[in-house]
Amino acid sequence: MLIAIPELLSADEVARVRGIIDAVEWVDGNVTSGAQSALAKRNEQLPEGTPAHAEAGGIILDALGRSGLFVAAALPLKVFPPLFNRYAGGQAFGTHVDNAVRIQRGSDFRIRSDLSMTVFLEDDAAYDGGELVIEGNFGEQSVKLPAGHAVLYPSSSLHHVTPVTRGRRVASFFWIQSMVRDDGARRILFEMDQGVQGAAEALGQDHATVIALTGVYHNLLRRWADA
Repeated sequence: MLIAIPELLSADEVARVRGIIDAVEWVDGNVTSGAQSALAKRNEQLPEGTPAHAEAGGIILDALGRSGLFVAAALPLKVFPPLFNRYAGGQAFGTHVDNAVRIQRGSDFRIRSDLSMTVFLEDDAAYDGGELVIEGNFGEQSVKLPAGHAVLYPSSSLHHVTPVTRGRRVASFFWIQSMVRDDGARRILFEMDQGVQGAAEALGQDHATVIALTGVYHNLLRRWADA
């Protein structure tokens, strides 16, 4: 399930994040690569464990906590501290799949990567190329969103970033361990959540049908969730 999350960050929050991360020195992006990714990855990355990394990541984590769409789609149990990368001058990331388990450098924090997320931090008209291309059951989907918008997709998907031929692509990326491991079950829960919200808007929160559907949703979540 691929979900776009519009305006996860406000324009002011994007400016704050960029002010923090643009002011420090970046390193080769392969510092976080697995063996397969290192063969395909050509970009730069903000160093982990620095004050800039923590401050900019905190802004994104706060935004995730406010986003009902993110919570409904991801059902998050753990979120990996957001990382930051940038591409320019033809840099790209070839086709790969994300590691199943991600471990934070310098700590014992680890998550199972059920979902991957990219938050775009550069105006989409400011650069050419840089599309995130995700392979799914219905073929490839190409994603390039305005600054502040985000996309959530299964970490098990093959995906790549096309070469940036003009300007610079700047983004945050990270992984989520969901309370519900199975992507199909998460899809059912997300679609039911959206249906319950639509019914509540049409009928009222205290309508018997809305109450019954809400109960079904939570009973399914109770059956499938690892919390």
